[in-house]
Amino acid sequence: MSNSPVRAITFDLWDTIVHDDSDEPKRAARGLRTKRAERRHLVWEALNRVEPIDQTAVDLACDTAEAAFNRVWRSQHVTWTIAERLDVTLKGLKRSLPDEAFEELVRAHEVMEVDIEPDLIEGCRDALEELASRFRLAIVSDAIVTPGRKLRDLLKKHDVLRYFDGFAFSDEVGRSKPHASMFRSAAEQLGVDVEQMIHIGDRDHNDVRGAHAVGMRAVLFTATRDVDRHTTRADAICSRYADLPGIIDTLVSAGH
Repeated sequence: MSNSPVRAITFDLWDTIVHDDSDEPKRAARGLRTKRAERRHLVWEALNRVEPIDQTAVDLACDTAEAAFNRVWRSQHVTWTIAERLDVTLKGLKRSLPDEAFEELVRAHEVMEVDIEPDLIEGCRDALEELASRFRLAIVSDAIVTPGRKLRDLLKKHDVLRYFDGFAFSDEVGRSKPHASMFRSAAEQLGVDVEQMIHIGDRDHNDVRGAHAVGMRAVLFTATRDVDRHTTRADAICSRYADLPGIIDTLVSAGH
């Protein structure tokens, strides 16, 4: 890794800033379907208004589109937008929707994780405030369903948007982690060299190896997801936000 002085810190979003799927208990408490079931219901409902269709057929088409999305995401490092994913689903069913209905279906998918938001991880806001006083901060995150513009709304809802000066979301960059363009986009937005950044994220393949490949250092964050703890090549492991500023200081000192 580079010995360049650290000027910026980048963060993954899901399971690093917010706890992925922590919105599901909130949905259940309100008597709502899971997000997965609701997305499939929304597609069925929109199509059924135009012409009756069996829910089972819709579920199969959604499953197929989801599998195709995952294959492209993992092998080509691209995340289709929700509109592209829905288009694949509809083509699989040999059906279409009027433009207005399709746009409403897209919107309903995009706002689901903002209207009922997942929780901010404990200690996150305090750590961001401290780090933002010393470094420039950016988000480097894949947009799986919710697009970058709505993820900004989610960060604002949690009162942490103000700490970030850059945003590299995969639907806006055009590639997803671990592709180098994600990290380079953040560096360009922050006005630093990519080697002057440290990345924080929960996935070894996407976050740690992706950052290492462009000369960054990386911290594996395990507060809500620790699957990669025993196999990671991260420069450090952080299990709670209270420890993160100290870990960053240690990495900065070691780099001098």
